Amino acid sequence: MNWLDYSIIIFYIVFFLGMGFFFKDNKDSKDYFLGGKSMGWFPLSLSTMATQLSAISFISAPAFVGLKLGGGMKWLTFEFAVPLAMIFIMIVIIPPLFRSGVVSIYEFVEKRFSPSTRLVLSIVFQLSRALATGVMVYTIAIILQAVLDIDFVYTILIISVITIIYSWQGGMKAVVWGDAIQMIILFVGLIISMYFGWSLLQNHGGLAEGFNPERLKVIDFNLGIGEGEEYGFLPMILGGFFLYASYYGCDQTQAQRLLSAKSEKTIRQLLLANGLLRFPVVLIYSVMGLVIGGLVTLAPDFLQEIADTTQKYFPEEFAKNGMKADLMIPVFIIKYLPHGLIGILMVGILSAAMSSLSSTVNSLSAVTVEDFFNRGKTKLSDKKYMIISKASVVFWGLVCIASAFLFGGSKSAVIEIINAIGSVFYGPVLVTFVLAFFSKKVNHIGMNTGIILAVLINLVFSKTIQEILHIDLGINIFWIWLNFTGVIISLVVAYAVSALTKHVEVKKISNFNVAIKKEDFMIKEVYILVAFFIVIIAFSYFVPTIFG
Repeated sequence: MNWLDYSIIIFYIVFFLGMGFFFKDNKDSKDYFLGGKSMGWFPLSLSTMATQLSAISFISAPAFVGLKLGGGMKWLTFEFAVPLAMIFIMIVIIPPLFRSGVVSIYEFVEKRFSPSTRLVLSIVFQLSRALATGVMVYTIAIILQAVLDIDFVYTILIISVITIIYSWQGGMKAVVWGDAIQMIILFVGLIISMYFGWSLLQNHGGLAEGFNPERLKVIDFNLGIGEGEEYGFLPMILGGFFLYASYYGCDQTQAQRLLSAKSEKTIRQLLLANGLLRFPVVLIYSVMGLVIGGLVTLAPDFLQEIADTTQKYFPEEFAKNGMKADLMIPVFIIKYLPHGLIGILMVGILSAAMSSLSSTVNSLSAVTVEDFFNRGKTKLSDKKYMIISKASVVFWGLVCIASAFLFGGSKSAVIEIINAIGSVFYGPVLVTFVLAFFSKKVNHIGMNTGIILAVLINLVFSKTIQEILHIDLGINIFWIWLNFTGVIISLVVAYAVSALTKHVEVKKISNFNVAIKKEDFMIKEVYILVAFFIVIIAFSYFVPTIFG
């Protein structure tokens, strides 16, 4: 990197600090956490994607496709269930939450079950989100350290402090517009990397026999049970559906964006946009991985650079695998791109990390204030509300920084750690909201027991969690199934325990009635998303032919 690259990065940092100042006029909870409920579908849809498609995706997804042992285009299977989940959210989950006027979605759970259920879900969210974000920040920091030779402590501080400042100042508007800008930067970075990678591939003579056919296979009909059985069609559809339905609809980080929309029509538009745009973006990630992975096979000095960097900064992984696949994209940027573009791509990586962190600290702050300080009969004044809200942003920013250091020794792929942490919780959380809307038989004791028991059982079955805790039960279940098992266990236990505790009153929400009618599914958004689901399955089936 030279003065031009550093100038671009400095300009980027100053810009975001200024944006926080621009959106600093927030008077109450609706302003600070919901953007005054005035946000349109375009920035919200970009923000929604930016939060999910983080810096980890920018680095790990191409590495998985192009270089990682056992990897390939099967990464696309992550997107199979997205259109179906978007339909479920826009019809079942969001309408009652939006109409209720809540800031923290867990407030709704209290109205139907009990304060204890609300606190259980709130704590589960805070714990899982803070830990997963810590993983992301740490990973980006150590990778940037390896390619830029900047101590990861300073990288963590740069990412975190800047994000905390503009999130603290500007609230939800700053977060959403920041995410939207960062998503655009990230997408531009993807296109630039793919273009230069393809050009260099041709300059090196191109691949004589095309891309590795083993990496082109997308659809596999394994069941996701047993050693090496991963990314099967059925588990990715079923497990993926429950993962995305819960994440986008029942996770405060994403649901808060939906609740910031102007209207339910706006929500349908942004969910439609997310359902349609995620696959093309991930496809670009994946194709970029094929291209740059192909370049690695043709350029021995490129492969050697990755190996040398791995040996220097990740000696354990070098001894085990010879190289760290996640270094492929950062090393490519530093080694092959011209100055100026290096700065833009480094900004792309930083922006992706910052968008995920800003979304996290804003949503964690929202649930902290609403679920612990502004509940019950006594409500906070607007002034006190804003003081506690801004203090919470700083607090959770510091927690995410601290949690980043907890995962430094993990042997698992970082993106799998993040997904595994979420998958332990997502199923029970989804069931809680669905039963809150539609069940008249489940009481709070049954629901609380269902949540806790499902989480504990999922922890036992999670291979990644076993690895983190340094235990081995000899159970090999692909982590995507945990979203499904969490739903089944929590559902069965909630009804069973409620039946055994019939003396406990089942709370009802006054003047609240949710009913799903056939007509709710007869809307253009549903038709478009179903058609798109069929298209991406068909496309994925023919990927080996298209790219072979």
